[in-house]
Amino acid sequence: QVQLVESGGGLVQPGRSLTLSCAASGSIFSIDAMGWYRQAPGSQRELVARVARTGGASYADSVKARFTISRDNAKSAVYLQMNSLKAEDTAVYFCYAKIKRTGAIYYSEIWGQGTQVTVSS
Repeated sequence: QVQLVESGGGLVQPGRSLTLSCAASGSIFSIDAMGWYRQAPGSQRELVARVARTGGASYADSVKARFTISRDNAKSAVYLQMNSLKAEDTAVYFCYAKIKRTGAIYYSEIWGQGTQVTVSS
């Protein structure tokens, strides 16, 4: 079984920083894209940032220049450095990855359980 485990969420004041981490474990043959989504109360889940296996990254317009996504392929991990946080960044953040399990033919989308980020004074 393959799973993603997130960590690093919490309560932070506006303007401060927070780093989310996500590590994949299990019978993994290969990991393609990794990324972060978020879902605020009453809203749809939205893409925050995505990073390809080769390191190329893309961001939602709302977080460009404030958030940085990175990955460590040796650790099967992805990170989200969030700076200058705003109240509107408050949401549950979900890690996701396209993973090919050992012995599988296709990649599957795997999701983490989510971690709460609350930005409030």
